[in-house]
This record gives sequence, structure tokens and C-alpha cells, in this order.
Amino acid sequence: MSVEDADLPEEVMWSGKWITAKRRGRWEYVSRARGIRAAVILPIDGDPFGSAQDRHVILVEQYRVPVSSRVLELPAGLIGDDPDSEGEDPLAAAKRELIEETGYSAASWQDCGEFLSSPGLTGESFTLLKATGLTKVGEGGGTESEDIIVHRIALPDLPDAVEQFRKGGVAVDVRILTLLGASL
Repeated sequence: MSVEDADLPEEVMWSGKWITAKRRGRWEYVSRARGIRAAVILPIDGDPFGSAQDRHVILVEQYRVPVSSRVLELPAGLIGDDPDSEGEDPLAAAKRELIEETGYSAASWQDCGEFLSSPGLTGESFTLLKATGLTKVGEGGGTESEDIIVHRIALPDLPDAVEQFRKGGVAVDVRILTLLGASL
């Protein structure tokens, strides 16, 4: 971005309940409304000292309207999106969303840092949290308005599994790269 664009004022073009469209100079972009951020969970199941075949990742598949497709994703959720959860921290949101979406709870959590979703399009950021020591405590599947399918995939099988999802018409979220990086 040129210095000229960076120094121009940010204009709000419109704002909805969840998204705000903005312009600064030549740039048009969106952000989450009200400063809402996201917590993204990297849930790894199995003995961290066991064989790779004994470790699994828990992924979710759900329909996403913006891409008109089911999408394979890491579990995630918004932080502080409910009126009663204002000031919620990423870990609290991640714990809630992991159980809600996957039916698993985690004994150990690691904050992997803050990341940007797609900085050329949106100002959205997310906190990535690694969850280990998983215990199945429920069915998962999300809330009544969600249709989430939970997948438990052995880490060594993930590249082939992703290819099968693609062949079946399921889109793949970019965050899956956190797991595929070494196999590419």
C-alpha cells in the first residue's frame, strides 16, 4: 500500500451485525464489526510421544454460504460475539467452541499466537490455540443453526484425506496448511 493510502482516513461504507465494509484511499476491505475476533483450535488427539499413526486431528465440515460449499476446517468460533460474553478471552471461547463443534474437551492448551485471515481483503485476526489431551464429552455438531460433521483423521493420512474431500466437492480452508506444511 502506498504511503498516501495509509495516511488517508478510513471510511465506513456500511456496517451490519457481523461485518463492516471500509475504504481507505483505493483500498476496499472488510472487518468484523465491534472488534470481534476469532479463536481457531488445532485439536490433536493421541499420545504426543506415541507413533504418528496414533495421533489424530479433529476437523469439522460445514456449509459456508460465501463459498456455496461445504468446507473442511479447523474448529473455530467468534470471541465475545454474544452480548453476555463481552470481554471474553480467546481461551474461554476456544474451550466453549471445541466442545460445541466437536464434542471434545482438552486437558492442555497452548496459545500459538495471533494470525491474520486474509490481510488483502479483511482486517480479521484470529488466535490459534493448540488443544491436546482430548476427551470425548459430547456429540458435537454445533448449535441448532449449524450442520457440523466431525472428522477424526490420523495425521499421516491427512494429505490423502484432504484430496478425497476435494474430490467429493468439499472445499478446504487455508488453515489446514498448518497440518499439511511438511507433506507438501
